[in-house]
Amino acid sequence: MPAGDAGSNKGFAYALSAFAIWGLVMPVYMKVLDVVPPLEILAHRVLWAIPCAALILWWQGGLGTVWRHFREWRTLALAALTAAIISINWGVYIYAIATDRTVEAALGYYINPLVNVLLGAIVLGERPNRPQSFAIGLAVIAVLILTVRAGGLPWISLTLAFSFGTYGLLRKMVPVGATEGFFLEVMILAPPSLAVLLVYSGGNHLFASVSEAALLIGTGPVTAIPLILFAAGARLLHYSTIGVLQYVAPTLIFLTAVFIFGEPFDAWQFVAFGFTWAALALYTFALFQKGRAARRALRPQGL
Repeated sequence: MPAGDAGSNKGFAYALSAFAIWGLVMPVYMKVLDVVPPLEILAHRVLWAIPCAALILWWQGGLGTVWRHFREWRTLALAALTAAIISINWGVYIYAIATDRTVEAALGYYINPLVNVLLGAIVLGERPNRPQSFAIGLAVIAVLILTVRAGGLPWISLTLAFSFGTYGLLRKMVPVGATEGFFLEVMILAPPSLAVLLVYSGGNHLFASVSEAALLIGTGPVTAIPLILFAAGARLLHYSTIGVLQYVAPTLIFLTAVFIFGEPFDAWQFVAFGFTWAALALYTFALFQKGRAARRALRPQGL
């Protein structure tokens, strides 16, 4: 087997594993923990991710050098901002599952790629092409349908989509690697997380039972492992492949919500999701068109 094929296969396995954990393992894991207040779960998720991130950094040989970033005020300020945004994303996701609104969480991650295009146009001046613009329009129609149906904006979907999109945009500005950046973020979030657990000290579920303690401690690896798998897979795959694979997570979240959690999925939601799926089909088409054009430009021209 050619070395390139072996690398692609390994990258595909890494990325697919990450999206499977995010789409299936994570919602089921959080549902099992729904007896614990979402804010307490979030605090444990942050704190138990720290030793995981430190262990990975040590294995990569970067644990000794990561501390210098705590003396770089611009890096620290950007990391504090991305940490705050990702904590909002995690918290809303946990809340959605605890309150049986996992379908709304799935929609949020479905429209996230389109939000990325929108943010790129607004913040970076990256002009979307015609299929991308039409896809964004279809996603807006889906949101309007759900707004009219529910009598208010689908805030869970929009918060998840825009928080993760903004996080990705700002994360590019933090001049550190993926694992180092993650370690910085959870270290910054550690003091407020400890404060949250002090508030819950009278009924902290870490001491309620052995099983709950194990599950709360396990939120650290469940948070850190897919991030590392995704980073490893992204290095070995084409951007367009990652663009298509990212739909695995919301699809698994959606299927888990409807067929495992038994959440309702009515006709109006089906129509809204139909617009979203059509938008993603257009987005994927545009992504492959862009990738094909880039490969054609790199191909040597005949004399």
